[in-house]
Amino acid sequence: MTHASQLDADGRLRHLLTLDGLPRATIERVLDDAARLRAQWHGPHALPQTLDGRTVVNLFFEASTRTRTSFDLAARRLGALVVNFDIASSSTSKGETIEDTLATLEAMDADAFVVRHKENGTPAALAAHTRHAAILNAGEGNRAHPTQGLLDLLTIRDRKGRVDGLSVAICGDIRHSRVARSDVHGLRALGAASIRLCGPAPLLPDAAEFPDCAMEDDMDKALAGADVVVMLRIQRERIEHLQGLDGDSYHARYGLTRERLARAKPDALVMHPGPINRGVEIASDVADGAQSAILDQVANGVFVRMAVLAQLLKR
Repeated sequence: MTHASQLDADGRLRHLLTLDGLPRATIERVLDDAARLRAQWHGPHALPQTLDGRTVVNLFFEASTRTRTSFDLAARRLGALVVNFDIASSSTSKGETIEDTLATLEAMDADAFVVRHKENGTPAALAAHTRHAAILNAGEGNRAHPTQGLLDLLTIRDRKGRVDGLSVAICGDIRHSRVARSDVHGLRALGAASIRLCGPAPLLPDAAEFPDCAMEDDMDKALAGADVVVMLRIQRERIEHLQGLDGDSYHARYGLTRERLARAKPDALVMHPGPINRGVEIASDVADGAQSAILDQVANGVFVRMAVLAQLLKR
């Protein structure tokens, strides 16, 4: 499935699979709608039940309490019926293909499937098999997590007033990160001036994958003058495979501390997709400090997912 096939003939979202190649106007429309829904949620009037009569199925083949809960809340706030499909006890455990599972649920008039899977390409493959339902990628392999990218863009725009012209450092396990890839695609689309990818050399991607990003294994250099610092979670087992590093030494070299943050701009924004490993990739006083937007990201995630669902399923 091509990136263009995420859009219908009128240029509206048909599926949301990736931010790679998604037009700037489409991204900005989602962000504007999310901000409008947020204002309505906090305002005196009830949210319109845009998704009343619609059914949203969460198909999570990887465990994820945070993302699934966010999608669940987003759909319910707009009036949808939400089904959290139990993969462990489903027919997929008996040999049924994912495509057949999807076809069965779609025949029951499911309108959208929120899909998380460890294999790259699974959401696009399912989108190619749907007859009418929309597919939302809730994270695949290391390739894409588009709603995380969108909520990060909204958070940056809220705090900075723009994305255009900003310098952004993304730090940690870039090689295995779908968040990093979606952030890069979104930041490119909205005109970020520079994107720096920082981490231990074995955890950096091939330079050819990100020809317009600076690669850096020196955290202090990567943070110099940055407007936004995005820290990524690193799995402890991956630290164990880095020669000469454990949790403490990783934090000493690549953790975001108050002293290290001072190398960025004085008003630099600190972000993290969560869950946080405190004292490993980020110090507690930074995660909880005035420059941190981590809880704003969580809150914005619900409104971004509301906006995406509303665009995909509006009649």
